[in-house]
Amino acid sequence: MRTKIIYFLLFSLIFIFSCKKDTKKINETPQSEPTPTTNIYLPIVPQGWPAPSYMFQNNPVTYDGFTLGRYLFYEPLLSLDTTVACGSCHEQTFAFSNGPSHTFSHGVNDVIGKRNSLALFNLTWPNQLMWDGAVNNLENQAITPITNPVEMNLNLGTAVSRLSYSTKYKTLFKKAFGDTLINSQRMLRAFAQFMGLMVSNNSKYDKVKAGQDVFTLSENNGYAVFTTNCAGCHTEPLFSDYTFRNKGLPINAYQDSGRYNITQNTADIYKFKVPTLRNLGFTAPYMHDGRFQTLSEVIDFFTNGVANTQNLDPFMVTPHPITIQQKSDLISFLNTLNDYSFTTNPRFSEIH
Repeated sequence: MRTKIIYFLLFSLIFIFSCKKDTKKINETPQSEPTPTTNIYLPIVPQGWPAPSYMFQNNPVTYDGFTLGRYLFYEPLLSLDTTVACGSCHEQTFAFSNGPSHTFSHGVNDVIGKRNSLALFNLTWPNQLMWDGAVNNLENQAITPITNPVEMNLNLGTAVSRLSYSTKYKTLFKKAFGDTLINSQRMLRAFAQFMGLMVSNNSKYDKVKAGQDVFTLSENNGYAVFTTNCAGCHTEPLFSDYTFRNKGLPINAYQDSGRYNITQNTADIYKFKVPTLRNLGFTAPYMHDGRFQTLSEVIDFFTNGVANTQNLDPFMVTPHPITIQQKSDLISFLNTLNDYSFTTNPRFSEIH
């Protein structure tokens, strides 16, 4: 009997220590790794938002496909000199824009581009991507920065070849697609799976709309200013109508013609995409050429008139002056659009 009791106690101790060891392993799992609850992720469409333009047709998002896209987003092998990744110019801290120290994006060999890097989030909604709408499908978006001479400057064939020589990527592609075949279509679809799930919808504004928070007096007054002066182009809840407009900015030294470069339609000269106002607190400097460092400067421009009238948007023909207090309130409201959880979400960070 005594022997049985001893065995029982020993077995109990072993069981307890085994449980502690397993718990420790779980707790030590890197927080940057998303935990799959099901193999297929459904497209994220927050309540009250319109249907996205891109719904992952023929490209269902899986845990392994998303993870592959996440690795690729931060992969410098996809640049000519292996120093630049998509994540180099689209940093999570700045809502996947380039940050305040970069007026223009920097490419391979430190070549400086001609435009400020757009923030990357809520990418499944617009019909055209990039400042000039050069891309009309999320699965093709990564082609432009990878092949652009002033960005990553690598042809797709070389990009695929480099990945094909990597044991790591052979394993990742097999997990994502069932075998080790690496081609441009699979690479681009993995990019789309990762970037398509980069949805930002957890700002104070979103909480107020959901009845979980309330605006301050200044924020509420700023919301009224926004509704009167800004909502015509920056449509809620995405805070952009994704059209292309000439805002009357003075022509910069590059004489960037904007949308005209794509359409060759003279009516599109100097037109650029209306950017979202979400996460403005992270994405300075502003405009396609990063000419404004602060929201105060942006508001001053829009309220004091314009300099370039060719193809000027009708809304900009007449100045829209506001008081100093209204300007302060408007900035207070715009800051409610900052989604701090998005800029710190480990699901979108680089895997180390």
